[in-house]
Order: sequence, then C-alpha cells, then structure tokens
Amino acid sequence: MKKENVPQDLSSLGKITREVCYATDSEGKYVTQLSDGWEVKITALDVARKEIDGRIAEAKQKVLNKEASPLLFFMELRLMDAGIVADYTGFWKWQIKRHLKPDIFNRLSEKDLKKYAEAFNVKVDELKSMDVHED
Repeated sequence: MKKENVPQDLSSLGKITREVCYATDSEGKYVTQLSDGWEVKITALDVARKEIDGRIAEAKQKVLNKEASPLLFFMELRLMDAGIVADYTGFWKWQIKRHLKPDIFNRLSEKDLKKYAEAFNVKVDELKSMDVHED
C-alpha cells in the first residue's frame, strides 16, 4: 500500500490511539505511516465491544438476582478470568470460583475482600456494591 493510501477512518479509539502501518513511499521504500483507523477494523472492534458490554450487563443482572457475587461483574468489567484473578490475588482458581457464590462471598474476611478490591482497582465498598467510577 502506498503511503497516501493508508486508511484514516476515525474510530472511537482514534482520539486515544493511532496505529503504525507500513507503506511504500514515492521511491518504493517501506516507511511507517500513522493511521487513525480502518473501517473494517472499526466494525470488528465495535462488534466485540457490544459483546463485552452484553456480558457485563448480564453479569450485573446475575449479581442483582443473587445468582452470583460481585466478583463476576468485576471479572467481566475488567476482562479477567479466574486464572488472571488468581495471579493478582494469590487465591487458587477453585477458591475464586467458590467466591462467585453470593453466600460464600458475603462471608469473606476484610483481608480477602481487599485482595479482590486491589486486583480490580476499586475500594472494598465499591466491590460490594458494584459502584465503580471509571477514570
């Protein structure tokens, strides 16, 4: 692709980040060129984001219905699975899966809740209430 043909389709991420592409200049040499986005990639990212948003909403509803603990909501919100949470907290994966049960979660010690809160970058009361403010 020639340098002047590098896509510049502005996406929602375009104001935050740009992508480096390789293109050829007028002499046929490879050079780097910044791109604001590409329509096909934007569409794919939008589809993925909608799916993630749906999973977050579903997790929140499960917590509100007392079918799961707030851990499920934060795991979906932060795009983490039990293995990643285990790495951050020091809990075993089986313990995390057990803590996804509301009655077990409600009996966790303050020390254990702090580990989860730190992993999700929230305060303990925000962890319990699912009240999270994004920066």
